[in-house]
Amino acid sequence: MGPGYFVIAILGCADGGSSCTQVATLQTRYENAEQCSAASVAALEANSNFDYPTLLAQCRSGSAKASADAQPDRPIPASARRA
Repeated sequence: MGPGYFVIAILGCADGGSSCTQVATLQTRYENAEQCSAASVAALEANSNFDYPTLLAQCRSGSAKASADAQPDRPIPASARRA
């Protein structure tokens, strides 16, 4: 049996997408990883007010423990985000 839900975690990373720290976990729950992934870009755009060179959104299962040193799937540099 898989996880019951997925949430989006916002991670702040040093240059190059390394040394990431979880800075927020959004409250919205998604039924599956595909729905979560589809919402991740909009979630990142709405939560881009953290002072890190790179921010990324990562879907996590509701039963998985958050890891402060998580490696990003797709880092998005601050320069690529909308103002």
